[in-house]
Amino acid sequence: MRLSPVCVIGVLIAAPCLSAYGQNTESKDARANEVKGMPPRATPGDYQAHAQAGAVTIAAEFMGHSVPKPEGPLSTEDYVVVETGFFGAPGSRIQLSTGDFSLKINGKKTPLPSQPSVLVTSSLKDPQWSPPEDAESKPKSKGGLSTGGQSDSSSLPVVVHVPIELRHAMSQYVLRSSLPEGDRALPEAGLIFFQYRGRTKSIHSLELIYSGPAGKTTLALQP
Repeated sequence: MRLSPVCVIGVLIAAPCLSAYGQNTESKDARANEVKGMPPRATPGDYQAHAQAGAVTIAAEFMGHSVPKPEGPLSTEDYVVVETGFFGAPGSRIQLSTGDFSLKINGKKTPLPSQPSVLVTSSLKDPQWSPPEDAESKPKSKGGLSTGGQSDSSSLPVVVHVPIELRHAMSQYVLRSSLPEGDRALPEAGLIFFQYRGRTKSIHSLELIYSGPAGKTTLALQP
């Protein structure tokens, strides 16, 4: 089937547009890979501690069982959090990996290895969220009659479910804010997680150990 002159002209015009669209999509995807979930602080001195590892300055601050968030921190009872920042000369890059970090608590011989952020999401809580008040939350007898708020040994505890939208939002925030992996331009920042269910009040000393492409160094953090 032969195309009319008008159709031929339309195809010739559309081809460059599609090519440009494809190039724009690729450039946007490339930029998306460089999006920073957690912006680094202005200087290494804005963190609790900082140390030199080769040509890179590593800064860090212990956040306890809290996940820093502009609207208010999230919490996790199963993990402790360290906010880190990497600084270097303009234009410098570094290969980042949370596996390059470990945390020594109270001088124990074996430091805690870092944990993937995806494991932290199931333990997240938002202290600002409270379950809606519902008449069904009051204790009930076996017959389903309200006991007027008085305890009844035969009543079952109310199971409170966190809205799936809130849990998804918390999980996405933690995944975005964790220390990114791979080759990255400096400065860069992010959160690192370590499994620790103990109370932070029982922590007397903290050492964040880095051993990676930049070299080796230890940062003494404040509990």
